[in-house]
Amino acid sequence: MTFADAIKTCFSKYADFSGRACREEFWYFILFTLLGSLVLSMIDNTASVVFSLVTVIPSTAAASRRLHDTNRSGWLQLLWLVPLIGWIIVVIFMAQEAKEPNQFGPSPDSSLS
Repeated sequence: MTFADAIKTCFSKYADFSGRACREEFWYFILFTLLGSLVLSMIDNTASVVFSLVTVIPSTAAASRRLHDTNRSGWLQLLWLVPLIGWIIVVIFMAQEAKEPNQFGPSPDSSLS
């Protein structure tokens, strides 16, 4: 999946918390949100805040789908609320490979075959 494809996919599944997201889709979208926020904060702080608010739902949905890809509940992203230890655990979960068989449906890459 390319950078542009990941952004299109995440915005097309704006509030879709079901299904699965491959690692590339999730991490490219996180990179997009971080770079977008950084660039907009250099231009105008208000624009950066608006951008962050617009991307919070698709980021949460992509994180939920990414956790589903590792065969975990999307609710585990609430570990972000636990300082340091929770952050480390969630990043490790997000970086892991997809688990098969998976209770959350077929792999997002299976459509490529």
